[in-house]
Amino acid sequence: MPIGLLGIKVGMTQIYNDEGKVHPVTVIKLGPCPVLQVRDIARDGYDAVQLGFEDKPRRKASKAERGHISSDMESNRRKKAPAGTQFPPKANCEPQKYIREFRLEKANADITVGKVLTVDEVFKDIKNVDVIGTTKGRGFAGTMKKDNYAGLPASHGAKKVHRSIGSTSSMASNRGSGRPKKGRPMPGRYGAERVTVRNLTVVKIDVENHLLLVEGGIPGANGGLVMVRATNKIR
Repeated sequence: MPIGLLGIKVGMTQIYNDEGKVHPVTVIKLGPCPVLQVRDIARDGYDAVQLGFEDKPRRKASKAERGHISSDMESNRRKKAPAGTQFPPKANCEPQKYIREFRLEKANADITVGKVLTVDEVFKDIKNVDVIGTTKGRGFAGTMKKDNYAGLPASHGAKKVHRSIGSTSSMASNRGSGRPKKGRPMPGRYGAERVTVRNLTVVKIDVENHLLLVEGGIPGANGGLVMVRATNKIR
């Protein structure tokens, strides 16, 4: 897995290239993201890097959150530990609002605890990315909205069933049991789930404002948290 960054979805707009062709793009504010922890196989059983995004006021952070990122703000656990006890290094930054991990195929010696990763450093030579976000929550929805059902006929004789789902079982295929098949779409909760949009083209990188412009749409509402990483999809 390639390393990525955390950010927020700013919104959609359109830009023109040198040939005058318009591109619909989504603007993502990525980083800067401090490295809070580096996982390795020897200690944790897997290789990964833990990143933070957006500073949180200390008064709103719990003692565990403050101690996770700074040696000065942690509890008295180290004072009570036996002499010679080895503790993992701390980033010594402000408490972070969002904390996520990115799995790595192998350990990267260039990534150390406390280093701040920026969009130009991570995505400088990347042409395509995957974007992970949480879709907009739609609440309890019917199948016409949730599963794109067409509904029942709206002609004469059909009374108040225009948005119904129709029969939910098949007597012939179920051999007389009359029970619905597994996986039958039904009304239910729609949205508010993790979705990955893969292989989006990187159109532009704004280094000064920490912005990444990708072609097309990404999941989630404006202001929502997203994870962006170099794609591993090969056409």
